[in-house]
Amino acid sequence: MLRLLHDEPMHPYEMQQRIRDHAIDQVVKVAHGSLYHTVERLAGQGLIESVETTREGRRPERTVYAITEQGRDEAHSRLRDFIRRPSQEYPVIGMALSFLAMLPPDDAAHLLDLRAVALEGKLAAHDIVVDGLFKQGLQRIQLIEVEYCNAQLRSELEFLRALSEDIKSGRLTWRPPGRPNGENNVT
Repeated sequence: MLRLLHDEPMHPYEMQQRIRDHAIDQVVKVAHGSLYHTVERLAGQGLIESVETTREGRRPERTVYAITEQGRDEAHSRLRDFIRRPSQEYPVIGMALSFLAMLPPDDAAHLLDLRAVALEGKLAAHDIVVDGLFKQGLQRIQLIEVEYCNAQLRSELEFLRALSEDIKSGRLTWRPPGRPNGENNVT
């Protein structure tokens, strides 16, 4: 929210639209229902302030918010910390891979292939979104987070393809716990 208001004052509905239009929700988990709560919390902390309230026809009042100097300082400080300091993130695929040996190898390879197909689709969709945003006049710096997300997806895709191939070729083998010798295949 501070990032959006750093550019210009706007009301929460505009923020929500900007999040969708600029594909911010592709890289940041955004619960659209909590948007107004977040705005209230930031205002309560003095990081943003109400600058105008308007009403058009029978529509509800819309309050326009702007970032405060304190909010700008806080946004810059947090941003510097986020960039400078790596933090431990826990993607679900990492957890799932730690339990891969519970599955028969052919089942594991098949599931990895299905995930790879899904990632290919996600990458294609991201490319379409990015192309559309470029055509709307957005610059690369405004889409750098989507570019980073795509790089992560490509890296994961490459890893999963190689892992699946290692399983299929027999370079990586295991016997799931509780299965007798030779009973590795899913029936």
